[in-house]
Amino acid sequence: MPGDLRQPAFVLVRPQMGENIGAAARAMWNFGLDRMRLVSPRDGWPNPASAAMASGAGRLLDEAQLHEDVASAVGDCDLVFATTARQRGLTKPVYSPEEAMKAAADRLAEGGRVAVMFGPERAGLENGDVAQANAIISVPVNPEFPSLNLAQCVLLCGYEWRRASGRIEARRDELAGAQWASTIEVEKLAEHYEQRLDEAGFFFPEHKAASMQLTLRNLWSRMPLTSEDVRTLHGILRQMVRWKERG
Repeated sequence: MPGDLRQPAFVLVRPQMGENIGAAARAMWNFGLDRMRLVSPRDGWPNPASAAMASGAGRLLDEAQLHEDVASAVGDCDLVFATTARQRGLTKPVYSPEEAMKAAADRLAEGGRVAVMFGPERAGLENGDVAQANAIISVPVNPEFPSLNLAQCVLLCGYEWRRASGRIEARRDELAGAQWASTIEVEKLAEHYEQRLDEAGFFFPEHKAASMQLTLRNLWSRMPLTSEDVRTLHGILRQMVRWKERG
């Protein structure tokens, strides 16, 4: 059975090739989406060609709902998006994938049901399909080459869904077992360098020494140092001093 009910259903309308259905399933499962609905696949269903392209996401194919038309595929939903790159001459709100998936997340949080429709590979959704949607998703692609294949469009919307549902870290640091240096460690490093640089006559002329030391302190505080980095920098300076003394 499909997993978390609080996710949109992705509806593939009249997909043409089994391979593309499999690739779309893989793209969906990459982002934790497992509610696939198929409307009148050209080559029938099930389609053995889809399994190889699904590459580990075969469960989505096994559990995909098959529908004869768009109306039955989205009939249980109260917010339906249609993906298209072409002007349709229809009066509907047009969302970017990012804003559409935010709206989807909000509606699902309120207990609603959401569907996102994707058209056939060659020409996309027909106007009659789009007319059954509440809103349009338009990907900001190069206007001179707006064509996306089915799996690419599914992947884009899946990624934005993942972002909208709060499951993507905007940034993280891979420390590989290290720890960030503490303030006192950085302070001791700054003192070590100030001492040795003072002995070397770096802070010259004297009336600029305080400003130069402040600049160095600011430099150390801006650097994202680990404890290992601090030990390495201490070691570098000690070795340079030893080399100078031997010379």
